Amino acid sequence: MFAQKNAIVRLLQDDDPETVRMVKESLALRGEEILGDLRDLASVDNARVSRHIQDVLEEITSHGADEDFSLLCHFFQNDNDLERACWMLANALEPNIDTRPYETRINNWGRQFLVRISGIVSNRQRVQALAEFMAGELCFRGNTDQYYCERNSLLPCVIDSRMGIPITLTILYRMVGARAGMKVEGINLPGHFIARHGEVYFDPFHRGRILTKADCEEILARQNLKLRPSHLEPATPRQILLRVLANLLYVYDLQEATDKHARTDAWIKALARER
Repeated sequence: MFAQKNAIVRLLQDDDPETVRMVKESLALRGEEILGDLRDLASVDNARVSRHIQDVLEEITSHGADEDFSLLCHFFQNDNDLERACWMLANALEPNIDTRPYETRINNWGRQFLVRISGIVSNRQRVQALAEFMAGELCFRGNTDQYYCERNSLLPCVIDSRMGIPITLTILYRMVGARAGMKVEGINLPGHFIARHGEVYFDPFHRGRILTKADCEEILARQNLKLRPSHLEPATPRQILLRVLANLLYVYDLQEATDKHARTDAWIKALARER
């Protein structure tokens, strides 16, 4: 515990905002080496002091998670773990989120779904079973009311609300399917991210609806584009992560969230650079 605990408590109760700011900055600069002491200090019986210490804890945790994700973007390869990258992104943008319970929930869903598809041999039937489980039983659906929202791109938030955008819902279908031995691939269709299992294309944003080639052509026709074979190729983990970040960048641009916009832009540049 801090030898100067009592002095820190007194200073954080000071009526001078500048004094409080300097103490908090000094503590934050010491970083992760004092996390344990700070957590102890946050439990003091003084709401004002506890609130200030929580601010410091959040700043330290956020900085560490930001650095970790930035490093991942610089060295991310197509054989890297997309799921881990998504959890790290959530930690970088929302440092108070503990992703471990969400990972446990995904594992449990995967085990439940494995029972559902036992004995199913058809790709189409497996897709239908996955859609029934994810959209029917778990109620995941597209967020049509608040499409351009940060929470739609962060997996823990999508799991909480059961609403997301096409790419994050596809990632969740992919994660649950993988735990049941079902390979779900993301398809980077311009304007609307979709999924594929074997030869079957489907749309997690619209409750796992199975798509024909004509459906895909119609999606592109709305953008005055013609469907090409390359449009239906599976997206790599790096392409998927880039599109998640591009969605966030657009949201932060709309919201004029300059700090998060700058951080996300830096991550995109690191991830997109030639390997």
